[in-house]
Amino acid sequence: MSLHRRHILGAGAGLGATLLTGTAPLLGSLGAAQAAAPLAGTQAPSTFRFKIGAIEVTALHEGVAARPLDANFVRNAELKDVQAVLAENFLPTDTLNISFTTLLVNTGSKLVLIDTGFNDNGGPTNGRTVAQLKSLGIEPGQIDVVLLSHFHGDHLQGARAKDGKLVYPNAEIMAPENEWGFWMDDARAAAAPEAMKGAFAGVHRVLKPNANDVKRFKWGQEVVTGITAVDASGHTPGHTAFAISNGGKTLMYVADITNNPVLFARNPEWRVMFDMDPEKSVQTRKRILDMAATDKIQISFYHANFPSTGFIAKEGAGYRLVPAPWSTVL
Repeated sequence: MSLHRRHILGAGAGLGATLLTGTAPLLGSLGAAQAAAPLAGTQAPSTFRFKIGAIEVTALHEGVAARPLDANFVRNAELKDVQAVLAENFLPTDTLNISFTTLLVNTGSKLVLIDTGFNDNGGPTNGRTVAQLKSLGIEPGQIDVVLLSHFHGDHLQGARAKDGKLVYPNAEIMAPENEWGFWMDDARAAAAPEAMKGAFAGVHRVLKPNANDVKRFKWGQEVVTGITAVDASGHTPGHTAFAISNGGKTLMYVADITNNPVLFARNPEWRVMFDMDPEKSVQTRKRILDMAATDKIQISFYHANFPSTGFIAKEGAGYRLVPAPWSTVL
């Protein structure tokens, strides 16, 4: 049955007549139903749980950060071309809203947090990982392992709070050997360009106080049962992806092989300003995205729109992220 304008208007007239003829209970119930609730002004706890075989994985929304979009963000593309891709995807063309998603992996014997976000070292719109964990009934002290993909601040700073205390006091911190060798070198830090001195200082603030307790790993090594470190270098010298495998299924957490995949999966040759070795970053991006598309394995990004996970489809000269389906049933 179709609804026509006259039916709707007729229904409205009938309601008005009822109110005017004195059926007061209807007026009272309408008032109760339409009472204004206070606006929340913030997002509800944002987690997304799925399974890889018997392993339970939960994406945790760490938050977002906004930055103006300028011609320097993509080093080898015209600003108008970048804006065109954003517009096609219904995204702002003057501002980049960069999303952050950490990953909790429950192997059945250990709780593993992959990357840490900012904690209280960032801005007002991020630092949400601990709150997301608590919404799941998990306290920071229950985390057994913190796995670091690389040492950029948005992945590392959340391991140590602003007051100097470890956020996950009972966790073993594990880091890529190549990343450690680059950032923890005092001579390199002292000789670093002025623009990089803050990054070195941030790494040392987090890792130096407990340097002897940090376990370093090599690419190809199973760092935790079911989780293997994969060479994803280019973004940083030791940038690492993690293959999470169980029961014949695999999830590849790829950290920062792209910034927003809307831009850099579709255009894998584009070079974001944050990549330390742009040419190697392009090679890594193509290799991993092609593998994910060919093998049809699920992938999780750090900077995609939450929940930041899905599958990769080839599209022209590039790729696109097909979001994973959501279900109440794991």
